[in-house]
Amino acid sequence: MDKNEIKAFIAKRVAKELKDGDVVNLGIGIPSLVPNYLPEGVHVILQSENGILGTAPVTDETRDAIHVVDAGGNPAGAAPGACYIDSATSFALIRGGHVDATILGGLEVDEEMSLSNWLIPGKRMPGMGGAMDLLVGAKTVIVAMEHTAKGKPKILKKCNLPYTAVRCVHKIITEMGVMVASPDGLVLTEYNPEFTIEEIQAATDANLIIAPNIIPMVD
Repeated sequence: MDKNEIKAFIAKRVAKELKDGDVVNLGIGIPSLVPNYLPEGVHVILQSENGILGTAPVTDETRDAIHVVDAGGNPAGAAPGACYIDSATSFALIRGGHVDATILGGLEVDEEMSLSNWLIPGKRMPGMGGAMDLLVGAKTVIVAMEHTAKGKPKILKKCNLPYTAVRCVHKIITEMGVMVASPDGLVLTEYNPEFTIEEIQAATDANLIIAPNIIPMVD
């Protein structure tokens, strides 16, 4: 898989997690691709923490007329029925548990399902944004990311980078597999048939529990 194929593969699998009518917050990068792969009949309400409820893609026809941006600073459209709200109301939705799912990228996730995704010491980063609030306020937290970075594991026994929030992630989806939190540890419930279970574990620093009913990620 090349880079673009990996991103599309992950986004397509993440899209299967969403249900019709869900209020969903998307991070930048791979998460922003998820709406392109929603199953037929599934329509979600996209929330942007800077104050849009019901964002929509910007088309070539509307791009020059758009004067609104999403939380990542990119041009944003509005779906029929969308509304603009102030930041306090937007974060009240998040902190009040009204966001059904947040899908975020990750720099590191550990086997305690803690996430680091906002800072690499010594490097200029865009900042935390609403990630800390989303991780503790959303009903479901999904991390969508590549399994490794330059061949090094991103799923670790313990995060090395500063935490965004601890014990907050419910599910990790990468190009290699799907991992879910459990009281006993990180459970590999689905795998990409392009990789063996041994290869997935070798690319993962954290200990993986192999689900007895593990299934392929692909249809």
